[in-house]
Amino acid sequence: MTDSLFSVEGKICIVTGGLGQIGKNFVAELYKRGAKVAVFSRHVPKERTEEIFPPEQYDYENLKFYAVDINAKETIEKALDQMEEAWGDAPDVLVNNAGIDMQPSAPPEVTRPFETFPESVFREVVDVNLVGTFLCCQAVGARMIAAKKGGSIINVGSIYGMLSPVQDIYAYQEEQRGFPFIKPVAYSAAKSGIYNLARYLATYWGRKGIRVNTLSPAGVWRDTQDATFQANFTARMPMGRMSREDEYNGALIFLASQASSFMTGANLVMDGGWTAW
Repeated sequence: MTDSLFSVEGKICIVTGGLGQIGKNFVAELYKRGAKVAVFSRHVPKERTEEIFPPEQYDYENLKFYAVDINAKETIEKALDQMEEAWGDAPDVLVNNAGIDMQPSAPPEVTRPFETFPESVFREVVDVNLVGTFLCCQAVGARMIAAKKGGSIINVGSIYGMLSPVQDIYAYQEEQRGFPFIKPVAYSAAKSGIYNLARYLATYWGRKGIRVNTLSPAGVWRDTQDATFQANFTARMPMGRMSREDEYNGALIFLASQASSFMTGANLVMDGGWTAW
């Protein structure tokens, strides 16, 4: 028997960046629990969507894909119009998961020291991670209010929005590749803005029944990461490992459901103890 406290059955949910590593797990978990899920992604090629969500396993009446540039509000509104036409109601849950970051394999022109970090890259990262989240909150929140149904907005933060990156983890890159990797300022600056955006909206929309919280993950294991990076990162992790890509699903369901009905403006940290040092 499903525990109604954690139920998302029948809820209309949006996951931005829903084809990415964490996003696809959020989508699958919400769908499995009976939600109707709309995936917002900049590109939604049929081969990619069917590879991640095989049509023989997913009912595409309850799982839909929309090409959305979260920095172009007209594409957000168009997708919301189509979604509401398909499902007959405004969204209940918005998961602002879409974002960009610089991995240790990134080229030198986007991983320069702060003193020479490109303004264009800084603006791009802030636009996607912070401005895009703002625009999605704005568009979806307005629909929730118009429908007088309340809702839950979950913004995905990062440990590097709470704390400065540990640059020592990446120092080996200079010897291996001949140039240093500096974990860029742009991601940290953008993600730090997510926290006060959530707090602001929590107080602004609190009496409208719209809850806004942040979920902060730590580093997620990928098979494309090199062994030295993984060793350096996990050496500083109290749990001694990086997270699996599905380990944030429980927190997501908690924030999306009535289990967190009295929680808003908060930051739920799931970081393997990283911020406990």
